[in-house]
Amino acid sequence: MLRSLSAIALWLIVGFAPSVLAKPVPDLKFHDLAGREQHLKDLRGSITVISFWATWCAPCREELPRLSLLNQQYATRGVRMIAISVDNPKDFAKIQTFLQQQNIALDVWTGAGIDTLDRLGLGDIVPSTIVMDRNGEVVGRISGEAQNPDVAGYLDWLLHNRQGAAPAPILKRF
Repeated sequence: MLRSLSAIALWLIVGFAPSVLAKPVPDLKFHDLAGREQHLKDLRGSITVISFWATWCAPCREELPRLSLLNQQYATRGVRMIAISVDNPKDFAKIQTFLQQQNIALDVWTGAGIDTLDRLGLGDIVPSTIVMDRNGEVVGRISGEAQNPDVAGYLDWLLHNRQGAAPAPILKRF
């Protein structure tokens, strides 16, 4: 009897852990490269990957081209990928140059800072990435340079209605 209760308790903890850890993203606002205001709350309805990066960050410069390729693979499945810069406004011209040089095909927003990362539970490391479900809840955080299997693991799990083992809610890649 005690074993049965322990097994049920373990199943409940493992089965519901990702739901318990998922929290709605705060309604933060940014600007796209055309200067239009963009809100995180408006991303509800799509599975979304958001990478926080900077032009001065070497790992970010490695990560964004990979995310751009992943974006091409997952866009037809209703996934959005957005790169939000933590660059200072005086450095915004560098963003467009980098995107063109690297042929990056992602939505790019500006206006994030270290305080933004902290509000999203990412600490103060760039690059950092969050993965949100269709309800706008953060189901994954990656501190450091996200690798393709990291991002694909979250996306495939969400796209398959959370079947199978849930990916770790927090990954550290530094």
